[in-house]
Amino acid sequence: MTSATGQVAWLDEAGYALVPALLRVEPLHEIAQSLEPWLRQAVGSRNLLAHPQCRALGAQVKAQLAGMGLLASSSVLVQCTLFDKNAERNWLVPLHQDASIPASVTMPTAQMPVVMKEGEPYVQPPVDVLESLLAVRVHLDDCGADAGPLRVVPGSHRFGRLGEPEALAMRAERGETTCMAAIGDALVMRPLLLHASSRARAPVRRRVLHFLFGPERLPHGLVWNSTEP
Repeated sequence: MTSATGQVAWLDEAGYALVPALLRVEPLHEIAQSLEPWLRQAVGSRNLLAHPQCRALGAQVKAQLAGMGLLASSSVLVQCTLFDKNAERNWLVPLHQDASIPASVTMPTAQMPVVMKEGEPYVQPPVDVLESLLAVRVHLDDCGADAGPLRVVPGSHRFGRLGEPEALAMRAERGETTCMAAIGDALVMRPLLLHASSRARAPVRRRVLHFLFGPERLPHGLVWNSTEP
């Protein structure tokens, strides 16, 4: 699916879509270099909205995806996370959904307990909130089959929150798609889409900037930790 119309339809049907060459390669090299001090031997950071170049890149991503109809122009950027998988920091991620958001509740309840991550509150909101979000994974390196690419279960975003038995059964029924990408490509996906990744099989680097977009105002007494227009 390469046309904008086709990508919008595929995102709705499958829960993800690959947008080739969304961003130019040269500026991404500069951004990747500027992020090195943020890593400090870690596998990544959740707090990259504090980085001016990441905020600027997020604005560019929003403008381009909104122009393609993949993202509402009223959406705001609420998080930017860096993942850095390489020969020294190589990990696998089991099958899961992204169920936590960087937000606090004005009236905390047992149904939405607050967990602190890197000094900021995170909650697991109701499904209707998760369904309103869009994640965008911008690739700072080529990500082939040996680099531990993301694997997704197409269409699994339509079934709400899934426990481990249900998630494994759905993967067995629907199968997985491996999302390989080149530098500058963007993978857009719904947070409720089941996804996983394996350890890299080759000593290559796979850096990804993971942007999260959502509505400016949240229901259920939730408030974003921070937003960028």
